[in-house]
Amino acid sequence: MYDLIIIGGGPAGLTAAVYALNKRLETLVISEDLGGKTSYGFQAQGYEGHEVIRGGELIEKFKRQLEYLNFAHQIDRVSKIVPEDKHFAVLTQSNKRFEAKALIIATGAQPKRLDVPGEKKLIGKGLSYSAISHAQLFIEREPAIVGSNMRALQAAAEMASIAKQVHLILPDKGESDSAFGKKLKENPKVKVYEGALKEVHGDQFVTGIAVDGKEIKVDGLFIEVGLTAGSKVAEGLGITDANGRIVVNSKCATSRPGIFAAGDVTDVFIEQVLVAIGEGAKASLSAYEYLLNQ
Repeated sequence: MYDLIIIGGGPAGLTAAVYALNKRLETLVISEDLGGKTSYGFQAQGYEGHEVIRGGELIEKFKRQLEYLNFAHQIDRVSKIVPEDKHFAVLTQSNKRFEAKALIIATGAQPKRLDVPGEKKLIGKGLSYSAISHAQLFIEREPAIVGSNMRALQAAAEMASIAKQVHLILPDKGESDSAFGKKLKENPKVKVYEGALKEVHGDQFVTGIAVDGKEIKVDGLFIEVGLTAGSKVAEGLGITDANGRIVVNSKCATSRPGIFAAGDVTDVFIEQVLVAIGEGAKASLSAYEYLLNQ
């Protein structure tokens, strides 16, 4: 039986693993890959080769350390967590079963996609799902943002402070009639379009978009229509909120003793690698403290 099983191999999961191994805990990471979001770069035209994801070098070192300790990780997908007497059984899709006294769930979140022509081809080439991560590349440029939730509106407001012009596409009313939304519409640097994104144009990079018959020339595109937490493994454990995010306290502990969570799968707004690193370290130290008291 392991002391700790970490589910997920992104920034939070890898950091948690390194901290746990340094504490001499019998640790296993189960993940479909290692690196998570740091495996994907982002470029904007004119900034070729500029890597924006902060903390990527540190995570790469953690990844290499775990790959060297091949006994400490399994490339697999967890299908179910079964609480048992004072420990947990973790079942995988390859019909393997592992047991541990404590768990850290760090399975991240996936952005919701629109599945329009050109979207998949241009991901990472001027097309991003995270303005908070990549907005700084669009100083004095003209990006477009798709979304009508508060996340998208806040992204448009942030972008307007540095961009030449922001094109905000509202697929529905959403939060656009809120006080914040109304104020944003009054900003002369924000041009609002009501309608659906139909296509993304560009060869090497995003160069334009089509919105209900209108052709708009842009330097980049941010699709901010929401995230889906990778919390399916937590189903039935009673630790998620109405949006499917795992609820944690200040120590990354869930309401179920022995289960901790870190990263974008939680109800803590993260979406940045450096923050996920910190949350992963915190979850690991909290799990270590929990194990000491068992």
